[in-house]
Amino acid sequence: MKSPGQSPGQTTVFGKRSEPHTVIIARGDHIRHFTVRPWLMALAGSALAAIAIGYLLATTYLVLRDDLIGAAAARQARLQQDYEDRISALRAQVDRITSRQMLDQQLMETKVGELLERQSLLAARHGRLGALPDEPADAGNEPPAAVPDTTAKPDIRASLSGFRPTRADAASSGPFAFWSTRTAAAPESAADRTDRLFADINQSLRSIEHEQIARINTLTEDTYQTTEAIADALEDAGLSIDRDNGKAGVGGPFVPIDNPAQFDARMRELDEALATLERMKSEARRMPISNPAPGLGISSTFGVRKDPLLGTLALHSGMDFRAASGTAARVTAAGKVVRAGWSGGYGRMVEVEHAGGFTTRYAHLSKIVVQVGDEVDVGDVVGKTGSSGRSTGPHLHYEVRRNGSALNPLRFLKVGRKIAQYL
Repeated sequence: MKSPGQSPGQTTVFGKRSEPHTVIIARGDHIRHFTVRPWLMALAGSALAAIAIGYLLATTYLVLRDDLIGAAAARQARLQQDYEDRISALRAQVDRITSRQMLDQQLMETKVGELLERQSLLAARHGRLGALPDEPADAGNEPPAAVPDTTAKPDIRASLSGFRPTRADAASSGPFAFWSTRTAAAPESAADRTDRLFADINQSLRSIEHEQIARINTLTEDTYQTTEAIADALEDAGLSIDRDNGKAGVGGPFVPIDNPAQFDARMRELDEALATLERMKSEARRMPISNPAPGLGISSTFGVRKDPLLGTLALHSGMDFRAASGTAARVTAAGKVVRAGWSGGYGRMVEVEHAGGFTTRYAHLSKIVVQVGDEVDVGDVVGKTGSSGRSTGPHLHYEVRRNGSALNPLRFLKVGRKIAQYL
């Protein structure tokens, strides 16, 4: 409690009086005093403590400044180094992917080049096959076997144009996975599609190769059969002919060859077979096997018969065709005219000399249209039928002779009808 007359700041305790702290400053005649309040002292102490702490912190900062700056710089350097390492790793990965893509592209270009080369080879082969003659009919007159169509060729450039692996394709296959945080699982990668595409094209080209080989084999076999059919028909008629067609006496060790060599070998065999067939046809055409009066009936055959004028048995050295006067008489094989004029009982007659010692005679003509020395071919007209010479009426007397001996012309006509489809 305060007593009357007690100054502010003075407190009274029961039985004891508390005096405030007073600071007295004397200077000469002047005396000053200050009363120190407790809150003022607390404030001053707090200020001093704050100054001391700030001083200590400043001193500590000055002492540890280099270490702190060094630590910060080191941390910054580590962060920068980590960043640069990451960038370098990404660049290296991009370089690897780019290199891989370049290798893949080079590999694809190589494969495409090989496929284009194979396609060009197949096209050249098809051109060679297209220049071959149609398949000859076989000896049994059966329709030729179906030949695969090798004209359809896959367009490799069209198949591969526009196909480029995209980034999404590459990411699905692994290399570009760092571009996205997602791991999308594609059902089929770009590499798989490329391999499948090349496999399909290769299969198509192999199929064409096999079809070409099959066609060559079919042509070769049909050619051999045609040659055999012509030779058999000529031999059945008693005409000797060279049957060396290259098929007799085969054998040897098995040496596998690749497709190009196989194709060339098959083509050589086919060329030999065709050459043999052409030689056989040429020999057959040299023989008088055509009909001198196509479409006309036979009135008298070759051999012994009753002479139409005397009524006694006599040898008929040829065969007679019913023909009205003025009907064309046609030569039956290529040759040279050796006689053209009147010849006794033959009347007006033309004789043509052929290869192999054969000659043919066309008699009882009303008119001769060729001269001695003329070269004639199969089907050429040598005269007009009539009834000149020893004859009972208009007709064509036709003879076939070899080395002067008369042969049965009917035998040659039968051979001609039999192999006409091959010639």
